[in-house]
Amino acid sequence: MLDNSVLAGEVIRHGAYVCLKLSAGTDARAAASIAIPALAEKLGLENEFAPAAGPPSQSIAFLRRQSATTGAVADDGVALADAVVHVAAPTASPVSDFCTEATRLLGAVANIRMIGGVVRPRTYTGAAMNNFAYAHQVIQQPGRVMPNAFLVPMNKTAAWWKKDWMERHTYFLPRYDDEGRMKNEGHALASAAGIPHLLRRTYKSTSSPAPEGAYDFVTYFECADTAVPIFHQVCESLRDVEKNPEWKFVREGPTWHGRRVATWQDLFS
Repeated sequence: MLDNSVLAGEVIRHGAYVCLKLSAGTDARAAASIAIPALAEKLGLENEFAPAAGPPSQSIAFLRRQSATTGAVADDGVALADAVVHVAAPTASPVSDFCTEATRLLGAVANIRMIGGVVRPRTYTGAAMNNFAYAHQVIQQPGRVMPNAFLVPMNKTAAWWKKDWMERHTYFLPRYDDEGRMKNEGHALASAAGIPHLLRRTYKSTSSPAPEGAYDFVTYFECADTAVPIFHQVCESLRDVEKNPEWKFVREGPTWHGRRVATWQDLFS
């Protein structure tokens, strides 16, 4: 069966990035005093910056702007954000409740743009690919160890979604000619340099393609200062359509670079 009915439909995690830009004339101290920490505590969201027992199941993270570059998809709500708050949980309620209440609390002092989605079981990953791409992947480290955060939302074109899932799968693997010579690296090899250095997280839209104003994929990376050049190297490799033909069908939003900080108040200090 080549229709999407064979793909995993189970949702195992929900997540959102609350992108906020302070309104003109807003005092940063006023924003810092808003009760976002109390809201996180009420909802059982544990800080990702330095968790006591590894990455928390229900989590919150605070990211302070460093820079941003525009993409093919114009999105000032992401590109101009002064800060981003990430929330995630195995169920939808903590995430949606946080987003709703944070919007109410922050509405008078900031412009809000929310992006995110869900995590489902891996679609194209067999045992060998799991061992290649995931068995040795970087897990989340404390913020002082891996302080850099990159948010890269993107869409796939209509032509991509017209392809059946088996054809889409072929773009993730190398392609060879009849003599066994590699023609294209594909996604897996084009991004391989990042496996030992970059934490990767991807939220997918609940529908494919995503509805208007949403993204098909919201990708996110964390890394140490020494690995920032590797992040950019991986991005350039993926964007090279001679290496990775998949990117002919990709339309990126802004690439937003932030710094992980320990508290809500640190976003405005």
